[in-house]
Amino acid sequence: MKEDKLRERARWVRQQVLEMAMRAGAGHIAPAYSCTEIMVALYQGNILRVRPKQPAWEDRDRFILSKGQACAAQYAILADMGYFPVSELKTYCRLGSKLGGHSESNVIGVEAFTGSLGHGLPIGTGMALAGKMDKKDYLVVVLLGDGEIQEGSNWEAAMFAAHHGLNKLIAIIDRNGLQALDYTEDVLSLEPLAKKWEAFGWETRTVNGHSFNDLLSVMGDLRSRKSRKPLVIIALTTKGKGVSFMENSPIWHFRIPDKRELIKARMELYGMTDTTKTGKRK
Repeated sequence: MKEDKLRERARWVRQQVLEMAMRAGAGHIAPAYSCTEIMVALYQGNILRVRPKQPAWEDRDRFILSKGQACAAQYAILADMGYFPVSELKTYCRLGSKLGGHSESNVIGVEAFTGSLGHGLPIGTGMALAGKMDKKDYLVVVLLGDGEIQEGSNWEAAMFAAHHGLNKLIAIIDRNGLQALDYTEDVLSLEPLAKKWEAFGWETRTVNGHSFNDLLSVMGDLRSRKSRKPLVIIALTTKGKGVSFMENSPIWHFRIPDKRELIKARMELYGMTDTTKTGKRK
């Protein structure tokens, strides 16, 4: 897709996430919004090599959403690509649905159960090592939250990956500066983040995580890289991106909008003056 089409899909994903959470009365909207462009770029920007009609294809690239609370955005993208019907999004977090509040591998297209933070990168490291031992060229891409980087298991995996030269392993950090209840630098400082990864033997890149032009540029050579090092991409993002009152506000990690807030959110996401018809723009 061209950049304007990718922006359109990101807007649609944000709309779906909002409506999914409102129907369920639960969900993590703001964490999903900070990484929407990252996942749209990966899946629909022709970065990941996947086959929606053959989700278990042996040579597919593996994507792990380690910050599993952002799964509503991934579900919307997978449905949009044809992994399962878009209508199934209406069952999100409802009794009997496969679409739970954190990523679950019983959902077609999802590689791992995540949400217990600090697990995604170790899982991805194991997948990358298996791929190297089997002489496969698939990528393993792990999207992590920045607060999640405070978990020691990530640094053990980082050491292991560098030691074994797992250059098909790509970590992307959703660097929005917030975690569940506060700003990361007030809870447990992460900076200098890039230098820490470099010290652990990784190649590092930094990118605007909401610019499709920048994301596609920085990820365009993932398959052809000559370096033996694993790669970490620090994507600078805004938590709650797309809804003004959610942006960069710690309280919106868990919250869903009340009636007044919902009207404003829909106006911003749909570009509407009449918010009673959420399927049409005015």
